[in-house]
Parts: sequence; structure tokens; C-alpha cells
Amino acid sequence: KKELSVVNSLAEELTKKDEKTRTFMLLLQNNMELRPGGGFLGQYAIIKMKNGEVISSAFEDANLLDQRITAKIQTPYPFEKMMQLKSWKFRDSNFSPDFPTNVEKAKYFYRLAGRGGAFDGVIAINATVLNDILALTGPITVSGVDFNSSNAFLKLEEVVEKKYIMDPELDTQNRKAIMKTMTPIVIERLFQVGNISKIVELAHKELRNKNIQMNFSDSNLQSLVSSVYWDGKVATDWGGDYLMAVDANMGALKTDYYIKRSINYEIDFNGEKPVATLNMNYKNTAPYGDWRTSDYHSYLRIYVPQGAKFLERKMISTPITNNELGKTYFGSTLHVLIGGETNIMIKYELPDTISKDEYRMLIQKQSGVGDVPVKITVKKDGEEFVQEQTMIKDLKFEFQ
Repeated sequence: KKELSVVNSLAEELTKKDEKTRTFMLLLQNNMELRPGGGFLGQYAIIKMKNGEVISSAFEDANLLDQRITAKIQTPYPFEKMMQLKSWKFRDSNFSPDFPTNVEKAKYFYRLAGRGGAFDGVIAINATVLNDILALTGPITVSGVDFNSSNAFLKLEEVVEKKYIMDPELDTQNRKAIMKTMTPIVIERLFQVGNISKIVELAHKELRNKNIQMNFSDSNLQSLVSSVYWDGKVATDWGGDYLMAVDANMGALKTDYYIKRSINYEIDFNGEKPVATLNMNYKNTAPYGDWRTSDYHSYLRIYVPQGAKFLERKMISTPITNNELGKTYFGSTLHVLIGGETNIMIKYELPDTISKDEYRMLIQKQSGVGDVPVKITVKKDGEEFVQEQTMIKDLKFEFQ
């Protein structure tokens, strides 16, 4: 299978014994607080590798990097409106659903903080990957705290967040120090696994479902990840119908852990123009609010074929319509109460380029979102055609 051969080629390339030192930036994203490019970018690491071994790793809280940025860069809408943030910095750099765009932004803010140096690659990793790694390596103990495959990222969250939220007087400068200690331990344990096929299988799963995204300066490596759509790009070479729903958690807490989504998409070719109706159900399954959880407040962008025209909406704010990445998007705010659900609806007219003959659709998955049930209904020539799948990765639908 092509995907597995790509993982193997990447592994071979990155573990080559060629005396070359390679430098990678790791963006560590907490997808319990969802951002367009994955999760909230709370920490980053700079890893140097030589002959297939990690020779150094430097780990830092994104806030500490941001304290060194003096330039005032205007934040994208809606950071100012929903979070009162006046200046855009590294920790909020992953505001695009397009990973290559986020990579350039992260490097830009890194330079603004007075840091230099070229990177052989930038790799984004979502928090849920930690649980999956520990399922492979077995439990670990860091600074007297036990972590295993079922509790790792929740327990880590507790260690670095809870007491500081409960007691604002505590010094927050070193609250994430445990992660600095944990990173080399996790890397070392992975290298000790010894079962290469198991590691390849894990990498394959995380890359496929976008919990890991990769960007390389080496054009051969980059074309490898691009060939299987693991570069985190918003597809620009797709000719059919298109959908990507992208949430940005603006509530500053980790409520995404409790959010369950489903998508119901209907396209009707029976009128003069093709009309799409998107219904999305959001369930906030949190039992109560606490230091980790609140009502859910999101800025949702719905990316659709360029030239689509907004018609109607329910349970979201009147959308801002804009074009980027070769798509039109509708940007709205939505809210889901604790223990409640919100059914949003948006109806829009599609451009004439979307034809009922050999209709096909690509739905791209946002990095960091869990599995999403999807139902597609196509109405044409007085008939209805239905397909259902679960979105674990990007999905393609074809209706002849």
C-alpha cells in the first residue's frame, strides 16, 4: 500500500547514518482546545538528529517565546472580538486550516522572537498522540507522576493547568516544566520499542488522521508526504464539490474533549442552480463546568467551492463571506451549552462548475477533530442518493 511505503521511506530517510545533523521544529498542539491547524499551540521543541539518533532536544512554553516578541501584529478576526487579543503571536500562529501556511507563520513569529536558524522540517503533533505512544511503549513515570495510555494527556493537563487556574498567585513561568522532562523520556522509550513495524503502524495511523502533520525543506521528502496528502494542505487540485468545516475554540478552555460532531450534507440539483444545505450537530457532553470545561464558544469557518453564495443560516451568527486558499468560506460564531447540543444549518448556492453528472465530493478533515459521522444526500432528476461514512481522514464521495 502506498501510504505504508511512504512511512517506510520517511523512516529510512530520517534514520540515515550519513553524519548529517538535521534540525526539526515540533509544534505541540493541544486538540482539547481546537484551533484551525490542530490544537492550541502551547509548547514547541527543537530537536536535532544525527545518524538516526536524537542528539539534542530543547523544549519551551510558547508563552515564554511570545514574551520576547515586541512587534505588534494585528490578530486575525475573531481573536480580538471573542478573546480581546490585540497582538498576534506564535501561540496563535496555526489559524489556517492549511498546514504549510501555519508553518510559515510559526517560523515568522520564531524569527520575531529573535530566534534564527533553518529547519529541515516542521512537524505538528496533537496531544492525543501521547496516549497512542504510551499504548506502544507502556506507562511512564515523570517527576513522580504516572502516565498511561488511557490517562496521559488528561493527567498532563491536570499537572500543568489545574493548580494554576485554582490559585492565580502561583508562579506560572515554569508550570510546564514537566513537559520538558517528559519529551526526551518519551522519545527514548519510542526508540527502545525495537518493533519497527509497530512504530510504522502508529505513524501511519496518526498521519492518516491528521494528528501529525509534516512539512520538509527537502523537496523529495515533501513530495513524498504530499503524494499521500499528509502535508496538511487544503486541496487546491480538486475539481468537484468541496467541504471543510473548521472550528477555532475561542473559549480558552479544553472543552473540545467533550464535543461530539456530526455532518449531514444535502445537495439539490432539481432547481435552477445547485443548492447545498449543511446541517452540523454539536453535542457538549461535559457533565458540568470546571477549570477545564465551559460552554463551547467557536469561530466556525465553512470552506466550500469558490463562488458559492450564502442563502440562509440557523443557530450561527450571520456569516462573513471571504475567499482564500482557492475556496469561499463562511465564518460564523456558534455556542454550545454544557450538557446541551446545537444544530447549525447553513444553506448556500453552489457555482455552476458543480455538475450533477458524475457528481463527486471531497470532505477534508480538520486536524485534531475526532471521528465525525457524515451523511451525504444528492437529489437529482427526481431521485435521492445517500452515502454514509465516518470521517477518520479526508473523505471522497462519488455518485454516478
